[in-house]
Amino acid sequence: MNRDERWRQFWDKQAGSYDRQMGFWDRRFFADTRPWICSQASGATLEVAIGTGLNLPHYPTGARLTGVEWSPQMLEQARRRAVSLGRRIDLTIGDAQALRFADDEFDTVVCTFSLCAIPDERRAVDEMVRVLRPGGLLLLADHVEARPWLGRLLQRTLEVVTVPSAGEHWRRRPIRHVEALGLPIERHERFAAGVVERFAARKPA
Repeated sequence: MNRDERWRQFWDKQAGSYDRQMGFWDRRFFADTRPWICSQASGATLEVAIGTGLNLPHYPTGARLTGVEWSPQMLEQARRRAVSLGRRIDLTIGDAQALRFADDEFDTVVCTFSLCAIPDERRAVDEMVRVLRPGGLLLLADHVEARPWLGRLLQRTLEVVTVPSAGEHWRRRPIRHVEALGLPIERHERFAAGVVERFAARKPA
């Protein structure tokens, strides 16, 4: 079994319990991050690694939604959630590291709490920027490297277990790569001892 198939099967197995797991983190640490991110979306909007569709209730009604997800079981959960909410969305299996969309196709690209587990998060960000039209908005949120040194030490220790077992990285900071690509940061918040970071970046026109 290759690496891609291994991780697809891993996330398929998580699909049934994912909402419950994320509900804990949403309540205790992530605060209002989902509505904070999604309320800024407009026009043709792509959500990368949409998971079970936890963000769907928070998008403006005018956003035209497309969702990409690696796990078929996760995607099926998202499809059922969309139906229950009465939301129209184009859902497709896809790899965040190799998006099957044309350059400059979307007005908004969203990714929340997923870059921590994508094997090559920089390649995924490159792809998000590629499919974003000039002047479009990139909206990202994730848990990141802590500010206090003791927190970073704990995260480093956790990664010894979580990276090989679940592909979960604790010390990434996607904002650094986004800035290196030349996207100005328009809104930015970091809280919970610096462990949670959310921001909006504009692709230069």
